[in-house]
Amino acid sequence: MNAHFEYLLQLGDNALILSQRLGEWCGHGPVLEQDIAMTNIALDLLGQARMLLTHAGELEGKGRTEDDIAYFRHANQFRNVLLVEQPNHDWAYTIVRQFFFDAFNYYQYEALLASKDTQLAAIAEKAIKEVTYHLRYSSEWMVRLGDGTELSRQKMQQAVDDLWMYTGELTQPGTVERQMAEAGIAPDAEPIKSKWTAKVAAVLEEATLTRPAGEWMQSGGKEGLHTEHLGYILAELQHLQRSYPGLEW
Repeated sequence: MNAHFEYLLQLGDNALILSQRLGEWCGHGPVLEQDIAMTNIALDLLGQARMLLTHAGELEGKGRTEDDIAYFRHANQFRNVLLVEQPNHDWAYTIVRQFFFDAFNYYQYEALLASKDTQLAAIAEKAIKEVTYHLRYSSEWMVRLGDGTELSRQKMQQAVDDLWMYTGELTQPGTVERQMAEAGIAPDAEPIKSKWTAKVAAVLEEATLTRPAGEWMQSGGKEGLHTEHLGYILAELQHLQRSYPGLEW
């Protein structure tokens, strides 16, 4: 296993799969402004995925492009965290999922600016501007809906309760991340976990939402063990290239 390559897959797959999820809102947002905003965030994440998977392909040295890596892997070869593949359900679930991920992604990219992988550091420098906006956007919606009407708060709390068990995987480093941290390519997970925990606690408090008491966390995505939802995402994402290999616009 090439740990560097696997680490880039983790980063790229998180962005790719969440982008695909958010793209499902295109034309279906609650109001036009948020429909466009969510689509733009999806495009930001897709751009990050393209850069990361291109870098992964170059590092691998087998001639695979970003498209090859995205379209011709099976579900057990994807390394994204389980959180990003969870269904949209409704606006509350989408916002809570986005906020939990954004808070992690912001501190992750902030730390990646110092990566010894200079290309990865350059990607982080470009992405940090986007993920800063993403975190501000999702944080504001957390407060707006959590501290809104009785119904909006109820829906937000339900989403927080249901998605909480997928958050531990964000900041729990696996073997690949630990190896990359030792090499100076990935950041140390502990400071990111501390910052993520503090940010989430602050926003939940402002949103009058309660942090779930459960400590057990679901995991496995980084090792290729996914929920059934990823299979449906990939069926849609990969359909054209698997039906017509080499298809170009």
